[in-house]
Amino acid sequence: MFATPAFAQAAGAPGAASALTSFMPLILIFGIMYFLLIRPQQKKLKEHKAMVDALRRGDQIVTQGGILGKVVKVQEDGIVEVEIADGVKVKVMRHTIATVLNKTEPAAS
Repeated sequence: MFATPAFAQAAGAPGAASALTSFMPLILIFGIMYFLLIRPQQKKLKEHKAMVDALRRGDQIVTQGGILGKVVKVQEDGIVEVEIADGVKVKVMRHTIATVLNKTEPAAS
């Protein structure tokens, strides 16, 4: 008497909308990982490459091994000659230089 008949609703298409909603968390996680991890790392690598490319004779540097020294000679093949004490020179690869402490001013022409 008080009961009304129940009618079944039409089911939605199980195709595109369902697939998009199931991949949405995965897409969101990738977006967060990109902005929190990948992008800052790429920026840091770009800054390090610019720093290493700008090395000149006379710059005070620190290698990744913690050795302090002064750049004596910059070679084209990726090797830098560094003086770590009076008369003691070592050759290091450019990419192993961690930081440049003191930059020298370029010579006036």
